[in-house]
Amino acid sequence: MLRITVPETELYDEEKNEFVTSKEQVLQLEHSLVSLSKWESKWCKPFLTKTAKTNEEAVDYIRCMTLTQNVDPEVYNRITPEIVDQVSKYIDSPMTATTFSKKNQGPPNHEVVTSELIYYWMISNNIPFECQKWHLNRLITLINVCGIKNQPPKKMSRREVLSQNSRLNSARRQALNTKG
Repeated sequence: MLRITVPETELYDEEKNEFVTSKEQVLQLEHSLVSLSKWESKWCKPFLTKTAKTNEEAVDYIRCMTLTQNVDPEVYNRITPEIVDQVSKYIDSPMTATTFSKKNQGPPNHEVVTSELIYYWMISNNIPFECQKWHLNRLITLINVCGIKNQPPKKMSRREVLSQNSRLNSARRQALNTKG
């Protein structure tokens, strides 16, 4: 969970002809499958793409990430580029100690990832729906771990089988003091 502080600001209200001070607001945010689903249902396009988001889309994603109750919608108009950068770093954080070797990675998959696809992966891997509230990168790591662990063991090549048999035969000959 990320806590951000939207600073207080003083604005001039032309209708009332006076300065208005808006209070500082602390927001608790979570980059989760739930927030991803909210954003995609509003914008009707995938969030997890390399395409840059407009400022409006980025701020709206922050709104979708917000866990704090009863936030004045005007607060989101005061989100600064520095806050957007802070949230972006949080979104990019792995949030797990698990890493994957390059050996386990296959060819790049160019499938467009949407919230519905992630829900499908959760269902197919029997991951409970409580995990939809986890940081999204942690959830995707769990899905990847399930995929790796559920794969059948890799078959050994002919060379690997012959090499293993040779080592085993050599060890047996040595243990039994025989020549063959």
